[in-house]
Amino acid sequence: MSALDPRTEARELALQFLYQAESERLLHFSESHFQSFVKHQDVKSQVVTTLRDIARGTLDSLDEVDARITAISANWKLSRMGSIDRNVLRLAAFELLKADTPPKVVLNEAIELAKKYGSAESGAFVNGLLDKLARELRTR
Repeated sequence: MSALDPRTEARELALQFLYQAESERLLHFSESHFQSFVKHQDVKSQVVTTLRDIARGTLDSLDEVDARITAISANWKLSRMGSIDRNVLRLAAFELLKADTPPKVVLNEAIELAKKYGSAESGAFVNGLLDKLARELRTR
């Protein structure tokens, strides 16, 4: 991985961790699974804590996060979304709901992850849903 901001790098690795966890049907946080991932990915020490916080937070909040995504994606069931799109949305929804990160940063980074790892339409799809969620949360 290039010289990314540590938080940006943590988000990218968290997406990879969530994708791997989902493909292994491990939809809860497992410290041993996390440690194996960190070792295999050779994660820098300054990124590990943020990566753990994001990955654990997303998986620990999965029911709430998935409910929020389902509520804003009227015509899309979670199961019909591509795995990358679904996990980018989960990661970003967790941050919008639970973290102190400015919404604009969350949206920008999620869109970039979707463009980098998803399909040609992923950036626009993620942008539309997260913008809707961010607006909804601002009005509360």
